[in-house]
Amino acid sequence: MKKILIPLIILLLLIISLIGWWNSNLAPVSQERAEKTVLIEKGKSLSEIAKILKEEGLIKSELIFSLYTRQQGLGNKLSAGVFKLSPAMSTPEIIKALTGRPAEAWVTLIEGWRIEEMAEELNSKLQIPNDKFLEVAKEGYMFPDTYLFAPDATAEQIVKKLRNTFDLRFSEELRAKIRAQGLTEEQGVILASIVEREARSDKARTEIASILLKRLQIGMGLNADATLQYILGYQEDEKSWWTKHLTREDKKIDSPYNTYLYKGLPLSPICNPGLSSLEAVANADPNTPYLYYYHDSKGNSYYAKTLEEHNTNVANNP
Repeated sequence: MKKILIPLIILLLLIISLIGWWNSNLAPVSQERAEKTVLIEKGKSLSEIAKILKEEGLIKSELIFSLYTRQQGLGNKLSAGVFKLSPAMSTPEIIKALTGRPAEAWVTLIEGWRIEEMAEELNSKLQIPNDKFLEVAKEGYMFPDTYLFAPDATAEQIVKKLRNTFDLRFSEELRAKIRAQGLTEEQGVILASIVEREARSDKARTEIASILLKRLQIGMGLNADATLQYILGYQEDEKSWWTKHLTREDKKIDSPYNTYLYKGLPLSPICNPGLSSLEAVANADPNTPYLYYYHDSKGNSYYAKTLEEHNTNVANNP
């Protein structure tokens, strides 16, 4: 009986010790209630978050933090953003805070989105009413990037941040290059917005910017499908602001944004271009030998000097 009892007692003591060790590592680091501001960047893994918290003196053990988070089924539910955390918080309390609403939240606005798409994302992440953002936003000048915003940020504050970022990234050097192309800064932004929607890579952006600039200079219509997509707006059946199915009838829509009907640039930008599209316009070569471009279904780009060559590219590369 003793032979059985002694191992059982040892096992019980080990279990008690393990539970004590586990609970001790879940307990607060200290009684210091002063909050620390912790930034959790988008894409950080659970182990990376644990390391940040350990370095900030907010948890006792990276291992226990990771194991407990997984045990609770929260491994993929920790939020990115800015959090106010205290060493007096236990590990479960910190995890609860990290799965809640951050003091500031990451919002990613994509290159080529129109302001309606940005409004939808801001509504989703910050509950900003779409109409409030649309009232103050200016198409083309809401710089697409990843931002940190406070949950109570207003539409006006967000628009100011986006516009300030645009003014900073659209440097005087870029503005001077665009003016040297014979364009006003506003025309440069309009052209960049078309390039953003028409091109699929940085290399293609430069080529297409060059072709469109050449068309402008020789008085040829831009004939950009993206401007038709802009006119048509949201397509309920596709759940998209940028329809993939244009028809011959669409090219006949009477709108100043229809670059098939009217030569020159549209009245204003059709989306919010990123830095690479602004740079493509600034660095465009109006002496390019090409006048036409075409993208196949795989995303490959083809360029042509004549309409005949262009039609061949279209026929041979579906």
